[in-house]
Amino acid sequence: MSDLRKLKVYFRLHWIKILLITLASILGIFTVIVLSAGVTAMLNLESFYKQLQFSSIPLQFFFSIVTAIIFASIYTIFHYWFFFGGGMTKLGQKKVKSEEVNIRWKEVIGMDEVKREAWEVVQLLKDRSSLQRVGGRVIKGLLLSGPPGCGKTYLAKAIATEVGLPFLSVVGSEIEGIIVGLGAAKLRALFKEARAMAELHGGCIVFIDEVDSIARPRRGDMGFGGQMSANAAVNQLLTEMDGLRKIENNVVVIGATNVDERELDPALMRAGRFDRKIYIGLPSLKDRENLFRFYLSKIKYDPESIDVAVVARKAVYKSPADISNIAREASIIAVRNKKEKVTMKEINEAMDRIDLGLKKPIEFSEKEKEQVAYHEAGHAIVAYLLHPTDDVFKASIIPRSIGLGVVSHHSRQESHIHNREYYLANIKVTLGSYVAEKLKFNTTTSGVDEDMHQAMWWAYNMVWRWGMGPSGLKGNFKALEASFGNPLGFSTPNFLSEKTKEKLDEDVQKIIQQCLQEVEGLLTKEAQLLERFAQELKNRQELDYDEIEAIFKECGKERLRQP
Repeated sequence: MSDLRKLKVYFRLHWIKILLITLASILGIFTVIVLSAGVTAMLNLESFYKQLQFSSIPLQFFFSIVTAIIFASIYTIFHYWFFFGGGMTKLGQKKVKSEEVNIRWKEVIGMDEVKREAWEVVQLLKDRSSLQRVGGRVIKGLLLSGPPGCGKTYLAKAIATEVGLPFLSVVGSEIEGIIVGLGAAKLRALFKEARAMAELHGGCIVFIDEVDSIARPRRGDMGFGGQMSANAAVNQLLTEMDGLRKIENNVVVIGATNVDERELDPALMRAGRFDRKIYIGLPSLKDRENLFRFYLSKIKYDPESIDVAVVARKAVYKSPADISNIAREASIIAVRNKKEKVTMKEINEAMDRIDLGLKKPIEFSEKEKEQVAYHEAGHAIVAYLLHPTDDVFKASIIPRSIGLGVVSHHSRQESHIHNREYYLANIKVTLGSYVAEKLKFNTTTSGVDEDMHQAMWWAYNMVWRWGMGPSGLKGNFKALEASFGNPLGFSTPNFLSEKTKEKLDEDVQKIIQQCLQEVEGLLTKEAQLLERFAQELKNRQELDYDEIEAIFKECGKERLRQP
């Protein structure tokens, strides 16, 4: 590329700075000339008074100019920083530079389908001539959506590294500011720089993290200007991605968001703007195994102690960020325990600390310890014997931030849709604590508060939303009430008849009562198992998966398996 072309691009990007430097230079030269003339006049004067009078004029002029320059510079810098640079909102921000992005494609673990789709984008950006020969055009936008911590930003950096193009990164929340129109101005400046980089290097990638901050649907302003500014930012983004421009620039926008694309402005989602939409979900069992191997390889661990397959099964519904955090937390625990390597014990402690919270320094009385032990034993036995998909991985009566005790149970693999039996099993598991306390102590405690809340939540949704009530009433009554009851989406008490509401509430109670009867029958039948499990839990305080399995096998019990 010729030096003249580089000079033209540089001038287009920095013409304001060049103009200010030129004006300052002219002013400086003029000041020097005036000052020299004053000094010369002072030397040539004969009279002392004339010499004093004439010599003071250029000096006064010089000091006036210096004072004016100082105050004008301070005012200009502050004014530009406050109104166009974000003011106080820019403090502490750090812009990601393209040379700081160094994520290789092989370092993106798992999500093979996502990588296959993204790799096609990489190939198109690398070899644009092949696409142009058939009359095609490079995509303008790629939207990465999915839950937090699943690798959206990581994948965007890997794309930029593989393509070898300049990478301009910005967070959506940094674009908007306290001044109306600031977001649109920042977007113009961002894409101006991107087009200049594309002209110099043949292309440029603009990555907008949390793009939903500037891509929400446009609405009418409520009178304070905030929505008008947000609308202007969306309009500017629409124009920059697919506006009326004579020159087609090879600028690709990659957006990342945690929200559903239906919550974004429809004009952004159409073809010609975000042409490709890739959903990055939670990793599968195989991906979790690969992720654990990758992050464990970065620390010292005992491969004979840690079974990666077992750890991956325990980490169902964990994101890549969660898995990275588990490995990091396990290494910290190993250092605290003065160990040279991470073992399975540290991995389990790390998962407990992340999932269950920190231990609380609470001292139970013997009576309280017994009550909590039977409470958690009720959960564990019902989950083990009645739940069609979940395994019981841990039972504990050690107080933690989430409660005085806990039973951790979940499926070994992801489930994306559930039937009526699954929800009924969840209700029965939550009610196991209530029934166990009642059978053992002939009374119940306030510890069942959250359990009752969970049971009511499942039963309520089964009846009001999913058509699973025993009376036969079908329909998503909650959604209808919210959609048609009020134009703003708030529910109204007049949409459903009182008779229908009473029938729905009766269905909720029927489900709760039916589940209570089944759980009471089970725990009454398994009274010996309840006693054994509660005593083991009271003595050991924590029971892991293998210990729980051993107790049930000794009692001749097998868990319910889903057909």
